[in-house]
Amino acid sequence: MTARKHILLINPTITKRRSARFPLAVLNLSASLAGEYTSSIIDGNVDRDFVATTLRTLGSRRIDAVGISVMGGPQLKTAIAVSRAIRARFPATPIIWGGHFPTICAEPTLNVPYVDYAIRGQGEETLSQLLDALFSGDTDTFAAIDGLSWRSGDQIVHNKNRAFSSASLSLARSLPYERLGNPRQYVARTYLGRRTTGYQAALGCRFRCTFCGVAAMFRGKTALPAAERLERDLQFLTTRLGVDAVQFYDHNFFDREVEMVPLLEVLAKFELPWWCFARSDALLNLSDHSWSLVRKSRLRMAYIGAESPSDWLLHDVRKGTRIDQTLEAVEKCRSNGVIPELSFMLAPPEDPEGETEKTFEFIRHIKRIHSKTEIMLYIYAPLPPAPGSRNPQVERAVSNLRDSTGAPLVFPTTADEWADRQWLTYWCHTDVPWLTPRLRNRIRDFTTVLGCRFPTVTDIRSPLWGKSALRTLASWRYRYQRYGRPWELDFSKRFIRLWDPRVSGL
Repeated sequence: MTARKHILLINPTITKRRSARFPLAVLNLSASLAGEYTSSIIDGNVDRDFVATTLRTLGSRRIDAVGISVMGGPQLKTAIAVSRAIRARFPATPIIWGGHFPTICAEPTLNVPYVDYAIRGQGEETLSQLLDALFSGDTDTFAAIDGLSWRSGDQIVHNKNRAFSSASLSLARSLPYERLGNPRQYVARTYLGRRTTGYQAALGCRFRCTFCGVAAMFRGKTALPAAERLERDLQFLTTRLGVDAVQFYDHNFFDREVEMVPLLEVLAKFELPWWCFARSDALLNLSDHSWSLVRKSRLRMAYIGAESPSDWLLHDVRKGTRIDQTLEAVEKCRSNGVIPELSFMLAPPEDPEGETEKTFEFIRHIKRIHSKTEIMLYIYAPLPPAPGSRNPQVERAVSNLRDSTGAPLVFPTTADEWADRQWLTYWCHTDVPWLTPRLRNRIRDFTTVLGCRFPTVTDIRSPLWGKSALRTLASWRYRYQRYGRPWELDFSKRFIRLWDPRVSGL
C-alpha cells in the first residue's frame, strides 16, 4: 500500500509568542486535507526558530509539498525567509503560498524564484486540487483549478476566481488542535480573561468596502456555522483547555439578526467574556431581545470600523454606514455595558490634512459622549485590485493615488519589494507616500497625546501608577489641544511601556 503524501503547513511568525493565538488558517487547511493527505504544522508564532525547524523537518522525513499562509506586512518578511531557506536546501520541493497577500498580490508572489504556486481566496479546495494535479503528474489540469495562479513557461496565469463555498469552511468538523503539539500554549491572559482563546465562527463579509482586504478575499460573501458547532467547540475549549474568554476573528460577527440569534443564545449559555468585529448599522438593528442576549453573553468590546467623520468619504469607499450611526452605536454600546473600539482612516488623498483634523475633532466629540471608547488610528492605504476581480471603485481609488512627488503611485512588482520598509508600513496602514512631514508629525503627536490621556483598557501589563502618571502628564495637552512635540510624554514612555493594540491586539 502506497503511503499518503505528506504536506507541511507553515504559519510564519507575525507576533510575539505571548500574543500567539491558534493558527486558524493552517488548522483549517490541515482539516480539509484529512483523508486524502497527511499533514503537519509549524507555527512561527510559538517556534521562534521556525525556519531551522522547517529545514530539520524537511531533512528528517519525506515532505511532498509545503504550504505557507501569508499575510502582508510583518508576516511577509518571515514567509520570504522560510521560503528562501527551503528553496536553497530542497529545491525540488513545491512551495505554495496562500492567504491574504497572494490573493491580492498574486503577480508579485510569483515574480520571485522561491514560490511555485499562489492560491487566491479560500484555499481548501484549491489546495487539494493542486496537490492532486501535482502528484498525478497531470499538469495539464492546472488551468482548470479555480483560484490558482501559476507559471506556464515564462507567463504567469491567473485562473478564474473560485466561487465562495460554505462547504469549505469546516463548519461541520472540529479543528485538529492536537497537531499543534500543546494547544494550551495558545490561551493567554488578556483584558478579557485569564485564559483567552482566538476563535472563528463565520467567514467572509457581505459588504464590499474598497479599502478592505476581506472584500478582496470573499467578494461580498459570508457564511455562518450552525449553532451546534459553536456550542460543541466552546464546550471543548472550556473543558479541555480551560478557556474563560474568547476573541472572535469573524470578519463581521453581527450581520443579519435572524442568523445571529442562535449564536448569541449559545454565547449567553456559556457567559464567556468576548470581543468581536461589528458594524454600527448592524448593532443598531438589533432588537431589545438580542441586546439582552448580548448582555448575558458578556460581550466586553466590539471593534467597529467608523473610518471617517465625513459621510461623503464613507460613501466613496462603499462603507455603507453614516456618521450618525457611528454616534448612535457608541450610545447603544455604552447603555449596554459594551466598550466600542472605533477604527479611523486618516489622511485620505482628497484633502489629507483637512480630513485628518476633522477626524481628530470627531474623536474628541466621541470621548465626551463615552470616554471609555477605544480609538484605533490608521492611515488610509488602499491596496491594488486582486487578479480576476473587476471592481471599478477600487480601481478608481488606486488610480488617484500619488507618491511624494505627485506622480501616480506605482505598487511593487515582487514580494521582495513589498517586504521593503516603506511598503510594509503602507500595508500596515502606518505610513503612505503622500503624507507630508508636517502631517506625519501631526498624526504621531496626536496619537501620542491621545494614547497617554486615555490608556487602552486592554493594557494589563503596564503598571497602574505608570498609566496614571502619563494620563496626568497628557491631560493639559489634550484639554487645550496642544499636541505638538510632546517631548515629556515621549521621554516618560521610555520607562513606562504602554500596550499598543494596533500592534499586538488583545
